[in-house]
Amino acid sequence: MSARIRIVIADDQAIVRDGLETVLSLVPDFEVVGTAADGAAAVALIAQLAPDVALMDLRMPLLDGASATARVTAETPGTAVLVLTTFADDADIVAALRAGARGYLTKDAGRAELAAAIRAVAAGQSTFSEPVRGVLLGRIGALAEAVPGPDAAARLTDADADPALEETLAARFPALTAREREVYALVVQGRSNAEIAAALFVGVSTVKTHINALFAKLGARDRAQAIAMGLGSTGR
Repeated sequence: MSARIRIVIADDQAIVRDGLETVLSLVPDFEVVGTAADGAAAVALIAQLAPDVALMDLRMPLLDGASATARVTAETPGTAVLVLTTFADDADIVAALRAGARGYLTKDAGRAELAAAIRAVAAGQSTFSEPVRGVLLGRIGALAEAVPGPDAAARLTDADADPALEETLAARFPALTAREREVYALVVQGRSNAEIAAALFVGVSTVKTHINALFAKLGARDRAQAIAMGLGSTGR
């Protein structure tokens, strides 16, 4: 990644593209290198410019955002896709993650949240806005309800690994150790390495070791793909 984060904006609304370009150009370490009004143009522009980050709307003409994201992931893998859209429903989120998006924000995100998310995905991390995290937790709750036992879904919290979810992951990914399942359950909840370390009372370096091991066993390239797999999608 260059000293400045190079960004392409893809959105079919000119006022949104112009507004984002104006706002992001005021951030010293950001450089908006291009904009696109549809998914097909975005894929071509990203292939040409190879930016660090692509801000990708989902509802665009010619090629939707999820399909464009899949193309970018396959053809320009050095570019991290951050979805920025009005929509935060279950199907849209999972489709974006399956396609390879590294983060997902809704358009009501503030400037500071957007800037932090851009820096996070440029650094190889995953990031989700609070509305999106809420949808992810709802999907996790549905998985937990499928596990036998009283009040399985009620055991889900937004701070700790959920036993019901761990049982679900154990059934679907038997190669994972018990600790890896604990870590994975928290990854699926969108928790950072520091939050996972605090929840499990271990060091961040230990969390990284477990994450690397479970990614290798899952065949996941990053957290976003691992989350998509944990939510019931292959991510491939």
